[in-house]
Amino acid sequence: MPGNLILVLGDQLDRRSSAFDGFDRDRDRVWMAEVAEESTHVWTHKARITVFLSAMRHFRAGLQKEGITVDYTELSPLPAAGEPGTLAAALLAGLARCRQARRLPDKLIIVEPGEWRVQEALRAAAKEAGIPLEIRRDSHFFSSREEFAEHARGRKQLRLEYFYRPLREKFGVLMEDGEPAGGQWNFDAENRGAFPKGGPGKLPAPMRFTPDKTTGAVIDLVNARFASHPGSLDDFDWPVTPADARAALDDFLAHRLANFGRYQDAIWTGEPWLYHARLSQALNMKLLDPRDVVAGAERAWRAGQAPLEATEGFIRQVLGWREYVRGIYWQFMPEYETRNTLDADRPLPNFYWTATTEMNCLKDALSQTLRYGYAHHIQRLMVTGLFAMLAGVRPQDVHRWYLAVYVDAVEWVELPNTLGMSQFADGGVMASKPYCATGAYIDRMSNACKGCRFKPKVATGPDACPFTTLYWDFLARHEKLLKKNQRMAMQLKNLTRKDPAELRTIRRQAESFRDGLG
Repeated sequence: MPGNLILVLGDQLDRRSSAFDGFDRDRDRVWMAEVAEESTHVWTHKARITVFLSAMRHFRAGLQKEGITVDYTELSPLPAAGEPGTLAAALLAGLARCRQARRLPDKLIIVEPGEWRVQEALRAAAKEAGIPLEIRRDSHFFSSREEFAEHARGRKQLRLEYFYRPLREKFGVLMEDGEPAGGQWNFDAENRGAFPKGGPGKLPAPMRFTPDKTTGAVIDLVNARFASHPGSLDDFDWPVTPADARAALDDFLAHRLANFGRYQDAIWTGEPWLYHARLSQALNMKLLDPRDVVAGAERAWRAGQAPLEATEGFIRQVLGWREYVRGIYWQFMPEYETRNTLDADRPLPNFYWTATTEMNCLKDALSQTLRYGYAHHIQRLMVTGLFAMLAGVRPQDVHRWYLAVYVDAVEWVELPNTLGMSQFADGGVMASKPYCATGAYIDRMSNACKGCRFKPKVATGPDACPFTTLYWDFLARHEKLLKKNQRMAMQLKNLTRKDPAELRTIRRQAESFRDGLG
């Protein structure tokens, strides 16, 4: 007799997923599909396409090794006639095959998808097919959507700190006798270091994963079918199996966690990895359990292998920020995606796709992004994101770019980070103020300005740093709105100290520069 059909998406590659609870290998089957839309609804980086398809194929092989039947649709190097273009179409085609074989499942089972668009499309397909769809809680996360909604009920502000602390207490993470280890919850002040003038010195390179036969076949497929897409696969070395992901975690804990905190906000040109974990891609695809990540970091601290401030800063990213961002996404979608508090209306500059710019910090971050599909969080927030916000780029354009180019981008985590944290388009739901700064911030935290023709402290003239010019123009353009925010008082006070004639010159130069972006 037909059993259930378990739907597994590319960011749900967890054998311990709740979708497999009660799985009967004699009656139940698994459904997976590679479809073009998931690579084309945004102009997706080749590395992002490759990491998803390769990990999916490895996951299929693992299931089949267990004797589990997998109904799997593969993409071909060239579009084939009758090929389903969307997940919904692929599911309906799969169910049509079941109907012909008189094996229609009793119901469809799936873990909560990571994207509103996908969730609604699969709901509609199940309804069209007339088969019940059971959406199960995603047990990968420490907290549920419902728990975040309960936390949010009645609150005027939804700040990370007041969501993170109860999670620490609930799961006993970095706690001692009911109090936070070290006597404080947050060591952010200790985690803002920049590298000395000589740079970071010799860095411990993260573990690389040489493409195996399966990944090699996917690379060939992507280079053929998605040849016009951005990025390169020459350096592809991301983990695509749980074993790879676990090895990457162990490597980070042993070699980079100790210095992660101090230098987590630092930038150094030509050095994409520094002391960062490079684990978000594996976490977001569910190749790695966040409980293992948090427990491993805490063990390293208790064994004296990493200082508390580094360990807390890292754990806050996983147990705190990651859970909080997911809560924000599902609390406010689908309306959240349309927010544009600053009324930004400029298109994304083309150099975001080419890295062709004279601004050294942007050129470095964008070149790295196009090469690897990766940039660390401060490059995303305070270089590519900061420039887009100061220039008045439409936040939806920025969102689509981030979703397209980073291998770790799944919409539940990418969209709030972009619209809320980076672009302040949500009006302060996530960030207590816009993250706006002049070129002096980048100069302080990196070496990028040393090799740049623009001067970070200059706001007008041919040598003016565009970040600095746009910063003062940004404050002036949004002064009325920003006056309502007490945390912007000092920056606005500095604006009032500007000579009116100088400010007019700055604003004319900023407008001319923004017009020149196209």
